[in-house]
Amino acid sequence: MKIRIISTFILSIFTFSQALAWGQTGHRAVGEVASFYLKRKVEKRINEILSGESIAVASVWMDNIKSDDSWDYAKPWHYVTIPDGMTYDETEKSPDGDIIMMIEKITKELKTGSLDSKSEQEKLKMLIHLVGDIHQPCHVGNGEDVGGNAVKVKWFGQNSNLHRVWDSEMIDSKAFSYTELADAVNITTKEEIKTLQKNTIDVWYQEAMDLRGQVYSLPEDMYLGYEYSYKNWATVQDQIKKAGIRLAGLLNEIYG
Repeated sequence: MKIRIISTFILSIFTFSQALAWGQTGHRAVGEVASFYLKRKVEKRINEILSGESIAVASVWMDNIKSDDSWDYAKPWHYVTIPDGMTYDETEKSPDGDIIMMIEKITKELKTGSLDSKSEQEKLKMLIHLVGDIHQPCHVGNGEDVGGNAVKVKWFGQNSNLHRVWDSEMIDSKAFSYTELADAVNITTKEEIKTLQKNTIDVWYQEAMDLRGQVYSLPEDMYLGYEYSYKNWATVQDQIKKAGIRLAGLLNEIYG
């Protein structure tokens, strides 16, 4: 088994840099897409749990709480490291948890129906966020460059890194509101919805790994702009759509 070793310093850089995974626009678009595919009674129940807050707005709560030191233990939950050529089962698991571990754990906890109202609201918000995160390819890291954060690039001439480009900069460059982005990506068929909602989390993380060749196809001068965005924008849209549809399927399973 290949053992992953990350220093505390490097790990702290990685967790800090996750503060705006998908960016607020991307996460809210995932939540907005999900809201289209909820069963009526599930939508009603979620509305009660979130005290009327929309899934789109609730989707960024897990990033916002990073400013509170009492939530530091949850920072490693935003990502997972799976080196090339390995499966999740073959990796050394973080004792602090990871995104796959926590999606599965929180799903089971919500299904019990035994949580108090505060815990259920918090865990639901976490689940909404983490399902979005795992569809951002850099959140399934290769163990070599801190999820793309160590890959320094120029984004339209400004200093950036590969992770940030995928989190927010490609999305922000389009100047969409989150509802406009949700409308732009939410083009699908009944067959696709059925297939996506049947996919297990193993399919989700494998898709992210399969995108690495595309994500890391970088010019020698590391200058990213219109060409890189053009080549990858359809993938960004597709991942946001998949995340929203799959999130809805998971919520329907939990509360339906």
